Amino acid sequence: MTKTLADTLAARERVFVNCSHPMCCRSTKLDIQSLIDRLGPDHGSMHDDLVGLFKCSRCEAAGRDRRPVFFTCVPDYDGIDKARTRDGKPTVKR
Repeated sequence: MTKTLADTLAARERVFVNCSHPMCCRSTKLDIQSLIDRLGPDHGSMHDDLVGLFKCSRCEAAGRDRRPVFFTCVPDYDGIDKARTRDGKPTVKR
């Protein structure tokens, strides 16, 4: 089963697209809802599903050669912690 943009949005994950050119290394947070509006909720959200959609506009404007982009996914750590605890408090007594 493929992870979709809808799955990423539901999990409240943050996804960043990163330029791999050593003179740039720009990182931009993706708006997952905008991607869903453009591509549909069932579009894949993994690297191979997204890599062809992005290029670094800063490198393009500077005339640099095009390098591949890569993605960083940051889980919703606050949500995970709240799910592991009761009312935001640890369940283990000290």
